[in-house]
Formats: sequence, structure tokens, C-alpha cells
Amino acid sequence: MPEQSADRHERFRNGLHAAWEAFIVLLVCINLGLILFDSLFTVAPLNQAFAEWLPTLHQRYDTLIHRNFQLIDLGFVAIFVLDVLLGWTVALFERRYARWYYYPFAHWYDVLGCIPLSGFRWLRVLRVGSLLLRLQRLGLIDVRQWAIFGLVYRYYSLLLEELSDRVMVRLFSRMQQEIGASDDLSRRLLEEVVKPRKERLLDDLSRRLHSMLESGYRDNRGAIEGYVGGLIHQALANNPEVSRLRRLPLGDRVAETLDEALTDIAARLLQGAADGLQGAQFQRLARNLADECFEAWVYQDENTDLALEELLVDVIEVLKQQVLDRRWSRFVGPIEPPTPPS
Repeated sequence: MPEQSADRHERFRNGLHAAWEAFIVLLVCINLGLILFDSLFTVAPLNQAFAEWLPTLHQRYDTLIHRNFQLIDLGFVAIFVLDVLLGWTVALFERRYARWYYYPFAHWYDVLGCIPLSGFRWLRVLRVGSLLLRLQRLGLIDVRQWAIFGLVYRYYSLLLEELSDRVMVRLFSRMQQEIGASDDLSRRLLEEVVKPRKERLLDDLSRRLHSMLESGYRDNRGAIEGYVGGLIHQALANNPEVSRLRRLPLGDRVAETLDEALTDIAARLLQGAADGLQGAQFQRLARNLADECFEAWVYQDENTDLALEELLVDVIEVLKQQVLDRRWSRFVGPIEPPTPPS
């Protein structure tokens, strides 16, 4: 029962808050419409046309509203100031912000919209967007189903992506200029990036070498042994001593036995080598090979520095072209609207 009472109180408070926000937005719309109409009223051709078509209404508007526009706008401003003060008070009681003075910064558009100057009056239109977001969070409306929302969000997303892509292209171009202007870039990359990670790179290289040899032999054992056996058979067939041996009595039998023995020895050697991959001796060998490869890779001279710089410039150029090519692809197909926060 207390939970139901709390739920009813929460729904009543949300409904009252939504009603007040709707009232304020209605006043904002009326105020903005009045500002727009009064601005057009000061345009001489429009004022003259209005006076010719509707002289009575023109006279009344000029007498009652246009001449007293500042006072009328101050009446709207008084209500908007009251709304800001009420919202600030509610925020203090509900402890929405960590500091009491955060509210005017979070609702800066409301505060600035209360300034009765022409340059700040149009900020009141932001209240409409603020209300729509609040009603969306309360589940009273679903702006994602509105056609205008899909249109605005689409071009808003395109604008943000266009700006971000231009920033990325500009950044890539700046990086290419820095690479071309720097004389010691290659040295710094090797000294500050590659060499401090030498031990990790060597461990990874030796591990990959070990894994490659082990899995390569395991998966292709039959083919490797067949290839080695074929080489031994071909070598014996082309050997002149073995050819002379075959002319002797029982020479063919001896040659075939020799062929089988050598093939079996080679297979056992391969198997022993594969089994020895787990040994400490092979681990040291793999480590030494990886170390030699690393030292050869980080060796520097004028040609290697130039090659590394050209490689970096070309990689960045490919990234730039990828960004530029993608800029037009976004115009094809719909853009999914985001899911507003719950």
C-alpha cells in the first residue's frame, strides 16, 4: 500500500511537472511568435501592406502591442524568471546537482533566455527541445517516430561526421608534414617505441617460430617424410657407387635395403627434431634466431630511415583516402536514430 501511494505521488508529480513545462513552452511559442511578428511589423513594405489589407487590426496592434512591446515582453520574462527560480528550488530539494550553484550552468539557455534583449530572446526556443527530451524520458511521447526527427537527426549526424572527417584529414596531413620535416623520426621510433619492447617482441617471435615449426610438422608429417624419402631415393638412384653396387649379385637387394634404412633414419631424425622443439636447447636456438632477426630489423642507415618514413607517409595517405571515400558513402541508406536515454 505505501508503494502504491508512492507511485501515485510520483506519477502526480511527473504529471504536474510535465503540465508546467507544457505551459512554459506554450508561452515560449507565443512569445517567439510575437517577437517574429513584431520584427516583421517593423519592415516598411510589410507594414504598409498590413495597413492596406487590415487597417483596423493594424491600428490596434500598433496601439496595444507594438508600442508596448517591451512591457509585454517583460511580462513573459517575469514568468520565465519565476520558472527558473522554481526549477532551481526543486533541484535543491531533490539534490540533483553536487553544488547548489550548478543549476544555472546546466540550464544556461533558460537563464540567458530571461534576458530581455533581442540577441538572447531567441534562446527561448531551446526550451522546446528541452521539454521534448523530458517528455521522451517520461515515456509520454516517442520523438523517434516523428518524420521531422528522422530528417533532423540524419542531417545532424551527417554534419557531425563531416566535421569529424575534416578534422581527421587535417590531422593526417599534419602528421605527414611532421614526418617529412623531422630528421630523426625513424631513430626516435626505434629508440622510444621498438627497442624498449625488445624482450616482449623476442618472446613473441620465438613463440611464433616454435608454434609454426611444431604445427607445420604435425599437420604435414606425411608429406614431409614422403618428400625427404623421395630425395633420398633420387640421390641413391643418381649415385654412381650405388649403380655399381646394383651390378653385383644381390646388389639390388642391398641398394633397396640401404634406401629403406636411410629413409627410416631421416624420418627418425625429423621426429626427433620435432620432439626436441620442447627442449631448452631449441628454445635457446629460437631465441637467438629471433634476436638476430630483431637486430637486422632495427638496423639503421640512411636508406632504412627513408624507407620507414615513406612507409609511414603512405600508410597515412591510405587512411586519408579511406576517410574521404567514406564521406560520400554515408549518404546512401538511412541512418538509424539513437535510442534516447531512459
